[in-house]
Amino acid sequence: MWEQVKTHIRSGEGVLLVFVKWVLIGCIVGTIVGFVGISFHWTLEKATEFRMGHPAIQWLLPVGGLAIIGFYRIMGMYNDRGTNFILVAVRQNKAVPLRTAPLIYLSTIITHFLGGSAGREGAALQLGGSIASYFGRIIKLNEKDERIITMCGMAAGFSALFGTPITAVIFSMEVISVGIMHYSAMVPGTIAAFVAAALAQKMGFLPTSYILYGVPDVLSMKIAISVAILGIFCALVSMLFCITMNKVFHFYSLHIQNQYVRVFVGGAVLIGLTFLLGCNDYNGAGMNIIQKAMQGEAKPEAFLLKIFLTAITLGAGYKGGEIVPTFFVGATLGCVLGPVLGLTSSFAAGLGLAAVFCGVTNCPIASFVLCVELFGAKGIVYYALCCGISYMLSGYFGLYSGQKIIYSKMKPEFIDRSVE
Repeated sequence: MWEQVKTHIRSGEGVLLVFVKWVLIGCIVGTIVGFVGISFHWTLEKATEFRMGHPAIQWLLPVGGLAIIGFYRIMGMYNDRGTNFILVAVRQNKAVPLRTAPLIYLSTIITHFLGGSAGREGAALQLGGSIASYFGRIIKLNEKDERIITMCGMAAGFSALFGTPITAVIFSMEVISVGIMHYSAMVPGTIAAFVAAALAQKMGFLPTSYILYGVPDVLSMKIAISVAILGIFCALVSMLFCITMNKVFHFYSLHIQNQYVRVFVGGAVLIGLTFLLGCNDYNGAGMNIIQKAMQGEAKPEAFLLKIFLTAITLGAGYKGGEIVPTFFVGATLGCVLGPVLGLTSSFAAGLGLAAVFCGVTNCPIASFVLCVELFGAKGIVYYALCCGISYMLSGYFGLYSGQKIIYSKMKPEFIDRSVE
């Protein structure tokens, strides 16, 4: 009996030490990545403001692309895999080079400053993951702990930039392998995400949030059917997004093998399309267009054009994230389809934003929590329904080829394969 008590005490002491260790690591990672994320956020905003005030700067996009490729070549990263490398690094315990952080920081700023169609959260994942991974090597964590600290960095980077700490930590655990979650990163990831978000708010960067109009007060079968139909459309569009990204990338790789020529041509094509469209709605992340969609304003063709221009930008070699473009696509799609389905444009835009994000990332829980953090808990059942349907019907497509499908979406069956 006494031996069992002593064993239990020793076990408790061990757990306490591990807990204290990860609390400290979470605070340190959250602070370091938080400050870097805040700097990144501020620089992106200033770059976007300048571009919108001086649209002629976009003519330099091809030259900026040459600079991006040159920077990566100089730093010895000839075939950068972007966010995919972070996912593989966590699953296979590969070290993420620290040079990833300054490269993705600078190249994403160049892309946004000169009008490339790209997001920012994907860059934040790489920033946070690379910095945290390097810190883990400095303090000599073992290979299992290095995976956890990399996820902490991902969560902190996402949280600092977008202000959604719960979504950030769940996404960092859920996106690695579809069907399982790395719960060992829950406590340190939450602490890192909280610290990063708190620092961002302290520095004046408020969390991203939207006010939706026409969110139902009660449960209604009629509304549920409309939401379900919207979820089906979101699944189809999420597959279209992933397929387009993949096809455009392979088209570039097949027909323009020289990276310098590829990025220059891609930039020139993007400039030409922007000139033909006669607007800058699809340059940069498009946060202003997402805001308009939440207010019930969106062009019918907006979601298709954003998909195409984002594929041209990232496929050519420009850097940035894929997540905000999916927000743009989902919000504008929902805004247009909402009235047709008997939903308000604003409410449908919110549903579309989360459901397309869910379909392309294969992260239903993170998508569900994202709705609560962005829109509030009202209408929570409809968000869950729309995201769930999009997740189930979007198949095994995904933005990240480094993501691994562990369990089937249709039944409790172990399949273990990579995203197509």
